[in-house]
Amino acid sequence: MRAELRNRLRESGLDPQAVDDLVRAALAEDGEADVTSEPIFDADSVAGADVVTRRPGVAAGLPVATVVFETLGLSVKPMAADGDRIAAGDTLLSVEGPLLGLLRAERTALNFLTHLSGVATLTRRWADAVEGTGARVRDTRKTLPGLRALQKYAVRCGGGVNHRMSLQDAALIKDNHVAAAGSVTAAFTAVRAPGLHVQVECDTLDQVREALAAGASSILLDNMGIAEMTQAVRFAGGKAELEASGGLTLDGARDVASTGVDYLAVGALTHSAPSLDIGLDLTQRGPDAAHHRRR
Repeated sequence: MRAELRNRLRESGLDPQAVDDLVRAALAEDGEADVTSEPIFDADSVAGADVVTRRPGVAAGLPVATVVFETLGLSVKPMAADGDRIAAGDTLLSVEGPLLGLLRAERTALNFLTHLSGVATLTRRWADAVEGTGARVRDTRKTLPGLRALQKYAVRCGGGVNHRMSLQDAALIKDNHVAAAGSVTAAFTAVRAPGLHVQVECDTLDQVREALAAGASSILLDNMGIAEMTQAVRFAGGKAELEASGGLTLDGARDVASTGVDYLAVGALTHSAPSLDIGLDLTQRGPDAAHHRRR
């Protein structure tokens, strides 16, 4: 991987080695031979192609797609950047190089790009819905195994905020922890430690009062209605950050944000985002590219 590309990934908060390993694992899923393309095209055939979006949205994953293409010997010219709002027909990348490599890279690159752009596009819709309220949209750990870092990166591209990346980053006391410990106070006291961010999930206003009394500075309001959330914000009085969670919809996002909560937790950003329709169109081929392999 080129140093420039490694730096782009690092600047995006991604681990270049982890991305490279993921790309190589994805390419390996297609096996060692392309039994469709190799009998048709000469090994020295070259071609160019554009990666083009078919629908409007937000771009995410362009450096990852670039890793896919470059791994197979292609040169890539970026025509857009992650986080850009894109229109139908926009070219995101221009690619040139061996035709067989291009055909092998196509689906893997698009799989990353369509999924991550879909996450960014959905996140942007939520972020736009709450704009101006002071609340921000935050993701969860409801991510695909192996893709968490990329999915959470796509959330950032769409204007969202990441919650914890792993179980070791911060504590989240949920209902099962409370049940096992015996109370919100007991669970919070057991988990609390210097320098550790602790969030307490509360199902009722009584639990919110208990968490505040115990010293919680971050509270997750689980499946509460607008009136309850408004009351919880009043209880907190700015002494704790509040995050709405459970049953949230895009249509109702602004009403929730207007209660005064700091965050909206939206698992759908990563577990239910539809892919953004993006394709790869050949733009030019070398003189032998369309010829049958010489026998």
